[in-house]
Amino acid sequence: LMSILYGYYQADSGSIAVDGKAVRIRNSQEAIRLGIGMVHQHFMLVDNFTVLENIVLGAEGGLLLKQGMSKAREHLQALNRDYSLEVDPDAIVGELGVGLQQRVEILKALYRGADVLILDEPTAVLTPQEADHLFCILRALREQGKTVILITHKLREVMDITDAVSVMRAGTVVGNVRTADVDKEKLADLMVGRKVTLKVDKAEREPGAAVLDVRQLCLTDARGVKLLDGLNFQVRAGEMSALLMFPAMASPSCWKVLAGMLEPTSGEIRYQGVDLLQEKSSQPRAALYRKKGIAHVPEDRSREGLVKSFPMFENAILGYHDDKSVSKGGLFSRQALLARTRDFIRQFDIRPDNAQLRVGLLSGGNQQKVVLAREIHANPDLLLIGQPTRGVDIGAIEFIHKRLVELRDAGKAILLVSVELEEILALSDRILVMAGGQISGE
Repeated sequence: LMSILYGYYQADSGSIAVDGKAVRIRNSQEAIRLGIGMVHQHFMLVDNFTVLENIVLGAEGGLLLKQGMSKAREHLQALNRDYSLEVDPDAIVGELGVGLQQRVEILKALYRGADVLILDEPTAVLTPQEADHLFCILRALREQGKTVILITHKLREVMDITDAVSVMRAGTVVGNVRTADVDKEKLADLMVGRKVTLKVDKAEREPGAAVLDVRQLCLTDARGVKLLDGLNFQVRAGEMSALLMFPAMASPSCWKVLAGMLEPTSGEIRYQGVDLLQEKSSQPRAALYRKKGIAHVPEDRSREGLVKSFPMFENAILGYHDDKSVSKGGLFSRQALLARTRDFIRQFDIRPDNAQLRVGLLSGGNQQKVVLAREIHANPDLLLIGQPTRGVDIGAIEFIHKRLVELRDAGKAILLVSVELEEILALSDRILVMAGGQISGE
């Protein structure tokens, strides 16, 4: 729907009116001319460019840029002041955290004169503090007379920030209400079409032996910054542990090291008593880890969890190509792959329910369901799961939480990273706080 409003897709029928006038939006340039701006869930930025260069990119024919980059810089700094965005125009975008990158996307829209700002799952990649700052920015935009359309599955945010709510289910609007007239339970019922409970029921249990034992793990980046500095912790069988990381920028690096995607500077990663870093294999380390029973749901599903040009049924086997239940003699059974993917679709309510559809055409939440279904199906002894419910609807959140508890109750070890503090408190048996590359509290 938002892609139609922004001119990426054309509707088969119906109409769009801006300021009471019927319009046809055939591309994003027409949307921009009509005062519509969009902040995508996956940012549309050039990492190697500065903030200012990203903002003027695509606006080369605009009046401000014709007057020179200095004029564009002045306007950017004025927007920074007016909305308390606090972004350095000369900073390299790839060196910014996701919270600041999101502000760059907002600045891009405002620079082009947006009066209607569409934000797709804007807090999916933000820490609670970054989300609070974003809400301050959105309130300032509202006070300046801007219209903000917020797409989110997070009911707390809906109740905190919005004035009105439209609830869609299966492509149909099932409710239009004033926020002040409803509560979270009513909205959840409208979204899913049934009673939903996000209360996590899990029995107390005594954890078993350590499945993962991280010892003195260190990682130094190319700039000489220590991201991990003697990290020590354990995750035990039948236990769900959560890892809280400060600063948040350390999270992807730590996760990639544990999943075998990034080589640490030093230290040990012991799995079932064996140091994985000493294992010799012709395979990539991440593939070796999977074979040994370590599944990985990456924090960035788009870049690290999926091949978006592949159909859903091919993504359903990524990383598990030697699974003999769907292959024989190195050849895959298309029918077996399709059958497995249809099971995933049914269990996780993936939409559209077409196993042969290119996965890049799915919404972010449905892409997440594909990754989760694939990794949970592997029945791992250790599950590394980053941001499990990012961009996922409330009904699927309920299902995902239940599946994670089932894995834990079956004696599996789970290490969870999430920016959702409520989710961490509800799911985890133990919380590990990491600061300065070390465990600072437990």
